[in-house]
Amino acid sequence: MTAEKKTIKFLSGNEACGEGAVVAGCRFFGGYPISPSSEIAEFMSRRLPLVGGSFIQMEDEIASMGSILGASLAGVKSMTATSGPGLSLMQENIGFGAMAEIPTVVVDVMRGGPSTGNPTGPSQSDVMAIRWGTHGDYPAIALCPESVNEVFLLTIEAFNIAEQIRTPVILAMDEITAHMREKVEILSPESVKIVNRKKPGSGPYLPYEYGDDLIPPLPGYGEGHRFHVTGLNHDKTGFPTNKPELMDEGNRRIMDKVDRNLDKIIRHEEFMTDDCDVLVVAFGSSARASKRAIRNAREKGIKAGLFRPITLYPLANEALIKAARNAKKIIVPEMNLGQYILIVERVVGHKAPIIGINQVDGEPITPAKILSKIEG
Repeated sequence: MTAEKKTIKFLSGNEACGEGAVVAGCRFFGGYPISPSSEIAEFMSRRLPLVGGSFIQMEDEIASMGSILGASLAGVKSMTATSGPGLSLMQENIGFGAMAEIPTVVVDVMRGGPSTGNPTGPSQSDVMAIRWGTHGDYPAIALCPESVNEVFLLTIEAFNIAEQIRTPVILAMDEITAHMREKVEILSPESVKIVNRKKPGSGPYLPYEYGDDLIPPLPGYGEGHRFHVTGLNHDKTGFPTNKPELMDEGNRRIMDKVDRNLDKIIRHEEFMTDDCDVLVVAFGSSARASKRAIRNAREKGIKAGLFRPITLYPLANEALIKAARNAKKIIVPEMNLGQYILIVERVVGHKAPIIGINQVDGEPITPAKILSKIEG
């Protein structure tokens, strides 16, 4: 009996993102080209028509986000891709997607900023914008890969979470991860877990009536149910309300549904943390550099370890606290001027010094730079 032949490709992170989206069931992409994410749109423009999907280049990022929200409401798994300036333009519609509970995936390939900044260089400058970019309290969920193969897998995961939780999900990459090329095993839809949104039955239907998981079912337009969608506070019918008790219930529920389902969302990796005296907290390409620095430190007899948030938001708080329990210092390398370090400080407090490594010159943070802080 012969082993099943594997499909192996040598891909960039952006290409792997497109492959993952197709496997996850994405059949609509609405976007506007922007470096360093443009290859995702280019890939999807070629790939989607081959699987019965549609690609539309919109006039700007505002329209791009609007188009994928509409396509998702029509019952089609949908995605867009952008970078920092485009993410800024999408924020109002991301908030609409959170309030109306519309599953979509937004890929943000981070570049330097503010404004046009450094369009083609590596950066991790959108960390705060991803979490706090839109106004109000909304359920921000963001995943961050460190390798090209993980881009493929986490793109699938982003769609699964969006469909299950009924909310926009952001896949955040830095330019290094997006443009480097590595071996990727392309899994078939039959060999991976694919989650589809919960649909209502054939009886009476209230668009925002929910059960114990706090997540209402969502039909597609034209599937036999009438429903109203608004960005205003709404009751279970989907129509606007200004009743304080219903507004309170709705605003709390879209946050609580994430807390109720954390086990389906949160991902993290620990590397040599069991006995570490120095804990490095890093994500994306900075985590890869950190692993090399930690190996070098171990060779010198320094007990260093890495905590890598795969889910940037929500963070695995308890796991981070446990990993940092014996640390004499905590180091947070990130290609910005100190954004995620604020999240780390909030979680672990100041039981140990927290040291940032911050770089905004368009170059990656090197293992040597991280090692010097581990040794210092």
